[in-house]
Amino acid sequence: MTDLFNYHRRESSPVQVGALGMGGDKPVRIQSMTTTDTNDTKACVEQSERIIKAGGELVRLTTQGIKESENLKNINAGIRADGFSTPLVADVHFNPNVADVAARYAEKVRINPGNYVDPARKFVKQEYTDEEYAQELKKIEERFVPFLNICKENHTAVRIGVNHGSLSDRIRNRYGDTPEGIVESCMEFLRICKKERFADVVISIKASNTVVMVRSVRLLVETMEREDMHYPLHLGVTEAGEGEDGRIKSAVGIGALLADGIGDTIRVSLSEEPEAEIPVARHLVDYIGRKAGHLMIPGTPYEGFDWIRPARRTTKAAGNIGERHLPIVIMTGKKGVPQTAETTKTQGTRPTADYIYTGGEMPESIDDNRKYIIDYTLYAQMQQQGQLKGKAATNLFPIFPVTAMPFIGLVQAGVKFLVLQYGTPAEEYLACLKAHPEVVVVSTSNHQNRLGEQRALVHEMMAAGVTNPVVFAQMYRLNDKDEFQLEAAADMGALMIDGLTDGIWLMNDGNLSYDIIEDTAFGILQAARLRTTRTEYISCPGCGRTLYDLRETIARIREATSELKGLKIGIMGCIVNGPGEMADADYGYVGAGPKKVSLYRGQQCVEKNIPEEEAVERLLKLIRDDKDKA
Repeated sequence: MTDLFNYHRRESSPVQVGALGMGGDKPVRIQSMTTTDTNDTKACVEQSERIIKAGGELVRLTTQGIKESENLKNINAGIRADGFSTPLVADVHFNPNVADVAARYAEKVRINPGNYVDPARKFVKQEYTDEEYAQELKKIEERFVPFLNICKENHTAVRIGVNHGSLSDRIRNRYGDTPEGIVESCMEFLRICKKERFADVVISIKASNTVVMVRSVRLLVETMEREDMHYPLHLGVTEAGEGEDGRIKSAVGIGALLADGIGDTIRVSLSEEPEAEIPVARHLVDYIGRKAGHLMIPGTPYEGFDWIRPARRTTKAAGNIGERHLPIVIMTGKKGVPQTAETTKTQGTRPTADYIYTGGEMPESIDDNRKYIIDYTLYAQMQQQGQLKGKAATNLFPIFPVTAMPFIGLVQAGVKFLVLQYGTPAEEYLACLKAHPEVVVVSTSNHQNRLGEQRALVHEMMAAGVTNPVVFAQMYRLNDKDEFQLEAAADMGALMIDGLTDGIWLMNDGNLSYDIIEDTAFGILQAARLRTTRTEYISCPGCGRTLYDLRETIARIREATSELKGLKIGIMGCIVNGPGEMADADYGYVGAGPKKVSLYRGQQCVEKNIPEEEAVERLLKLIRDDKDKA
């Protein structure tokens, strides 16, 4: 059972990947994947070495055919000749014969259970009897065991890499498009590895949906534990996108698992140069690693909480917070006025905070569409002097420190905020919350493992039957935008996936603008699928299979569609994950061949093999036409 409150690395079995140890007592390893043509030895060697010099500890290359697999020999030799011992990983889809060849020239081979023996998915319905299903499993074993024997002979490790977007029709028909299906797709192969006593196995379960990814990995950990398997885990959010959206999304998913001690190697999949992924991954691993050795948190898990299949915590709404309401965003602003000039220029196209905290000062002006939080002493004084009239009566709300709990009942307000930390005597604050359902808890922590403390507070509340909403407040002292976004997203990841989050309040004592902090808060909520406020781009990082200019295309699509609030657009380099990873996307743009693109509405292909130069405009036309018909 995972300790929800105290950080420990999950105990995994050691695996050797060439000269690199993984799992066991080894640190979390960092890796990336080339985007060059695997037949181009020089380009692959140069890009691999850029990844290595940036800090990458493994380098993966696509091997879509025998020719590419055989060229791994030359790429490997080129890297070794330059003095690098970094292992190479061959990425194989659709053709098990390619995996057999790659196992001779790479230190590790990734196979995808969804298309290793099962045919490429067509999203068709087909019922299997138990006997027919058993026959399909037998086919997998008959083909997989010879591959494992080649790996044993060549001391090659294997990654069983399940992607949500490429589950076979067989799995989808029996288990549905669910975490249970994703995990079973993996376990079918792991059971064969265990039976064959093949131990150098690493597992990955990836999805572009962070909730699906985290829940599936949690279920996999439990399932493996039950079957006495302890293989190391590779973490990643596939098709995370680019820029800050890609970083935030990756940090939410990967951070939620790392924070629970899960993960032995990670890859942050960004639609950027591969070496740009390495510093992001490194910072995530190092930041979560700071939890190690913290003071114990004596929390008690609430018996009704399901870590594997969490549901949103039951709350009673206080105003527009909790219950069925979307999680809110609180910002700190001097007199309620955003602190940067660019805010006023862009405010019309950006989501803005639901509440602004102005401390012991009144807002300079009260916006009808905003709500404001002020210190309870100022609120009480205004109430006593009869100043809470008009907008002030409906848009101002008091916040109380824990020491002011006795005064909560003396102040009249529709919504009140109470700042709480775990460790506050339960008999005091629980009685207060039960007596005042209008109080929203603002959970803070300065503990080395803030996730553990904040979880412990809410579990204590749930055990007592308290249903007040909870807003998580996170404080930082950072001047670097990327670091702030990664750390805030990682800290909030598990709290959101656990279903505990009714709101988020990010604060930073540094040089970051109001806009950056506000955008980050909304970006974090969207990454966890809790609140959609802008277009989401589910874009792959590209690889040697990508046959069009992925980054230029992403930029063109983003520019043309950024105003379309709430739309999800998948931008895929090829069909390996294409339609599958776009399961909940509204539209898809998928590479179909050299400079050819197919367009999708959901998982249905509506236009095939469009010339690349026409494809973006045709996608926009498809979106516009659908909008006109709606």
